Amino acid sequence: MSAQRDERRSLGFFVRGARVVLRKEVRDHLRDRRSLMSAMSMPLLGPLLVVLMFTVMSKMFHDDRPLMIPIRGAEHAPNLVAFLERTGAQWKPATGDLEAQVRMGKLDFALDISEEYPKQFNAGRAAELVLVVDDSRTKTAVQIRRLQSLLRGYSGQIGALRLMARGVSPELASALKLEEINVSTPEKTAAALLSMVPMFLLMCVFTGGMYLAIDSMAGERERGSLEPLLINPVTCAQVILGKWGAVVMASCVSLSTVLAGFMLALPHVPLQDLGARAQLGLHEALGVALVLVPLAFFASALQMLMALFARTYKEAQTYLSLLMMIPSITAAMLSISPPEGKLWMILVPVLGQTLLLNDVLRGEPLRLAWIAAAAGMALLATALAAAATTRMLGQEKIVFGRGAGS
Repeated sequence: MSAQRDERRSLGFFVRGARVVLRKEVRDHLRDRRSLMSAMSMPLLGPLLVVLMFTVMSKMFHDDRPLMIPIRGAEHAPNLVAFLERTGAQWKPATGDLEAQVRMGKLDFALDISEEYPKQFNAGRAAELVLVVDDSRTKTAVQIRRLQSLLRGYSGQIGALRLMARGVSPELASALKLEEINVSTPEKTAAALLSMVPMFLLMCVFTGGMYLAIDSMAGERERGSLEPLLINPVTCAQVILGKWGAVVMASCVSLSTVLAGFMLALPHVPLQDLGARAQLGLHEALGVALVLVPLAFFASALQMLMALFARTYKEAQTYLSLLMMIPSITAAMLSISPPEGKLWMILVPVLGQTLLLNDVLRGEPLRLAWIAAAAGMALLATALAAAATTRMLGQEKIVFGRGAGS
């Protein structure tokens, strides 16, 4: 009984010491308003940027303006012009150098009908048209596609009439009849469009506690406040646990903020104009939390290890800024070419969480076994990083080594 009582006292002492360090780190972090606002900038701005970007995209792709076509040589193709008018398009005469006018932005695009058009058309040959466009101007893409679709429709009608006049079935001109079945759901389409959301979520996990990790390790060592902390009746493990808990709290607050922001912002994103539907409710938010909270544990421990390894505050900033590239590059690559998820991918920190995030946002059922496997690997990596940090903190050359020349 006495051995158990001593063990409980020892455990209680360890927890109390770590809790004291945790309170100290949280209080210091809240006092540093500049670092706090820097850490919260991405969670606050991310959802706003998504709303603005997709609002602009919706207006660009859902253009209800009448189609106005600048045409030079309209008198050479009266039937074509009449066809365009019947479809609701409008036209205006164009003169001069069309390419220069489109290049300078005076015209969005222009249709040039040559003098040879009537001869070629009446001879039953392909009549030449020149469509002058500037592909670098994305705001005109919808109008250009509408005009191209109308021209293809007119060409198809005339071609079918020519075949019928010669007693040939128009179906003979088409060797294949392609029927397309789209099995994508609106949620999957939205996930493809919102491919930057996992990037924001992953980066918030890393940025939320980054400044606290730098300040609590490299900052305190550079200021000379790490030695007085270790003089107190606390072990290195207690110090690391308390500091790690504060960094994890900052990371989770950042994650909660960006999740709440996306939950409020996504209903205002006009995805229906793009043929998609996205929903980030409590069920999806719970799935995101199950995926990313274990990663926050690992990211915090790894950031503390790298910050303690750095000799100065600026060096720690450089290391942790480079570390930020891992989630951003991973999310960007998977958004371009998403692979088929395999177990070994799930076991790789960051990669596994990115794949699972994509599944959650696409509305697919949660694979709890894969989430547990990813969480277990992240917790194992957390323990290894925390153990390495604790061992480094017990070395005098780490504690007293300050400055670039140490």
